[in-house]
Amino acid sequence: MPRLGDTLLKALLGYALAVGLGVAGGLWVGSRRLAHAVAMPYVVAAYGVPKILVLPWIVLICGLGTTTAVLSATLFAVFPIFLMVAAGTRDVDPTLVTAAVAMGATRSQVSLKVLLPAVLPSVVAGMRVGVVFAMLGVLLAEMFAGTRGMGFLMQRMAMAFKAPDLFAATAIVSVLSIVVVTVSRASRPPALALALTEETDQWRRPDGASSRRWRAAPRPPRRARGRPGRRARRRR
Repeated sequence: MPRLGDTLLKALLGYALAVGLGVAGGLWVGSRRLAHAVAMPYVVAAYGVPKILVLPWIVLICGLGTTTAVLSATLFAVFPIFLMVAAGTRDVDPTLVTAAVAMGATRSQVSLKVLLPAVLPSVVAGMRVGVVFAMLGVLLAEMFAGTRGMGFLMQRMAMAFKAPDLFAATAIVSVLSIVVVTVSRASRPPALALALTEETDQWRRPDGASSRRWRAAPRPPRRARGRPGRRARRRR
C-alpha cells in the first residue's frame, strides 16, 4: 500500500501540472490567431512523437526519483488537455469576445470571463483523457528510472521471475485504473461542465440573473393559416 500511495501521489502531482499548463496554454494559443497558426503544427508534431523517447532525457536532466516520475506524468497528460482546450477556444463564438472587448474587458478578463466558461466542456473532456495518461507516465518512469512505487516494484518482480507477485501487482494497478476511469465517467463531466458554464456566464443574461430563474420569453402562439373561421364564413 505505501508503494501504491507513492505512485498515486506522483500521478496526482503530474496531473495537476498538466491541467494547469494545458488549460493556460490552450486558452492562450486558441485565442490568438497568429500563435495558433505558428504553434499548432509543432504541438501536433510533438504529440505524435512517442513520449518514451523523451524519458531518457528527463532522467539525464533530473536523475532518478520523484521529479522524473512527476515530469513524465505531466508530459504524457498535457498534450490531450492542451489540444482539446485549444480546439474548444477556436470554436467560441467571436461575437462574445467582440462584445466583451467593446465593453472594455482586458485580455485577462476575456480569458477568465468569456473563454474559460465557454470551453469548460473541452476542459473536462481533456481532464478525463489526461488522468489515464498521467498514470501511464508515472508507471513507465518508475519502471525505467524509479527507486520506489508500483512501477519499480513490478520491474523488480519481473527481473526476479516472481510471476505470482507480478500478477498480483498488475491486477492491483489494473483495478486502480479501471476505478479511476469509471469514477470519471460516472461523475457525468459533460453535465457538470454544462452546469458550471450556465453559472459562470451570468453576464450574458439580463441583470445577471441566475440560470435557474432566467428563461427566454415564450414566443406568442402562431395563428394557423388554414380555412377562415366561423365569423368570416357568416359575414360572407
